[in-house]
Amino acid sequence: MPDAPAPRPCPCRSGASFAECCRPYLRGTAQAPTALALMRSRYAAFIEGDTAYLLLTRHGAARDPAERRDLERTVAGTRWQNLLVVETHRGGPDDGDGIVRFVAAFRTAPGPLPMAMSGGDADLHQMHERSRFEREGGLWRYVDGDTLPPLRQKRNDPCWCGGGRKSKECH
Repeated sequence: MPDAPAPRPCPCRSGASFAECCRPYLRGTAQAPTALALMRSRYAAFIEGDTAYLLLTRHGAARDPAERRDLERTVAGTRWQNLLVVETHRGGPDDGDGIVRFVAAFRTAPGPLPMAMSGGDADLHQMHERSRFEREGGLWRYVDGDTLPPLRQKRNDPCWCGGGRKSKECH
């Protein structure tokens, strides 16, 4: 009897399988218990092209009718490569708000960048953001984020792009 295929890794790069990590959130069978879990699941939703989840997990006060078109354009024009969580502040199961700072590495389809993003070589870019999350009706929601300058790591840290090399050997 052949071995069963290995479970699909979660796109959020948590190290868990997609079925055990972000998939239940995207399917609506579970709710993210922390701001970090919501941020990771939103990253997975970008990779999966799940704009409905991205809109659902936006804080109500921040929703804009044109946002669906912008999200669809971003999803179509972006290939996400890596997620590096830099730091978190609050955002735990008992908190009402939280902050997650992260770097997402991506490549774009030909044409202008889909949002204000920066860094990297000609084809690889980074989005460095400090995202704010709040509870709305008891559920974690993304409020907004501040775009930060490109992350510059120490020479011997793993590179933000997820390529497996040290920063000094990569970007």
